[in-house]
Amino acid sequence: MKTESTVLLAGAFALALTSVAYAADIVDTAVAGKFNTLVAAVKAADLVDTLKGPGPFTVFAPTDEAFAKLPAGTLETLLKPENKVKLESILTYHVVAGKVMARDAVKLSSAKSVEGHSIAIKTTDGGVMVNDAHVIHSDIEASNGVIHGIDTVILPE
Repeated sequence: MKTESTVLLAGAFALALTSVAYAADIVDTAVAGKFNTLVAAVKAADLVDTLKGPGPFTVFAPTDEAFAKLPAGTLETLLKPENKVKLESILTYHVVAGKVMARDAVKLSSAKSVEGHSIAIKTTDGGVMVNDAHVIHSDIEASNGVIHGIDTVILPE
């Protein structure tokens, strides 16, 4: 009986972990995926509630290393309250309405961002690129969309 209870408890625990993992939205998934700088920027731009919304969203998420490649002082300046509108514009340029998985993205030549401008998408021998950024992590699923990690912060023209 004790073994049976242990097995049932372990199964219930595994089921709980699965449902918690599936319930993670874009923001929580980004936190778990170590997109720390992106999450800080999303908070500074007051976009947390939006990206926790029903979506679905596709986020081309710059890694922490991508943000580190920006010219010195750029990120710090963007995170200031007086630059919130510009930061919001940059961040929403990284978001596409709908859930676009990698297998579908490779069939596209562009996608319209939530910010309003198009993002160029191309497949090369080196993989998939969005504008001048390489997709380095793809299909990180969230309950309200998908994240594709990119190696460069992309900017609207």
